[in-house]
Amino acid sequence: MAKNYKSKINRIRTFALSLIFIGFLIMYIGLFFRNHPLIMTIFMMLGFLSIMASVVVYFWIGMLSTRAVVVVCPNCRKQTKMLGRVDMCMYCREPLTLDPSLEGKEFNEEYNRKKRNK
Repeated sequence: MAKNYKSKINRIRTFALSLIFIGFLIMYIGLFFRNHPLIMTIFMMLGFLSIMASVVVYFWIGMLSTRAVVVVCPNCRKQTKMLGRVDMCMYCREPLTLDPSLEGKEFNEEYNRKKRNK
């Protein structure tokens, strides 16, 4: 069933948060090389780049979520943001769609792809 999927916005935010933790981990590993300033600096810069990448991803998802469609979930009755033709509720993971031709069909992320069906 569709319970293994997450909301697109939450998935991207989770990725950005993991970039921050990965950056801190890389910087922490750099501390083990205090006797080798060049190696330590490389690790610190790689960690810094990872954290800056997360800032870019957070900015991008923030801009993307401003154009997301706000809908009320029919299951939990909470407002959630929807990206694409199909998405999941951020709270209860209910499959959502605004496309009447997809209502009643099983949830599939492939419906968001822009390829043309012939």
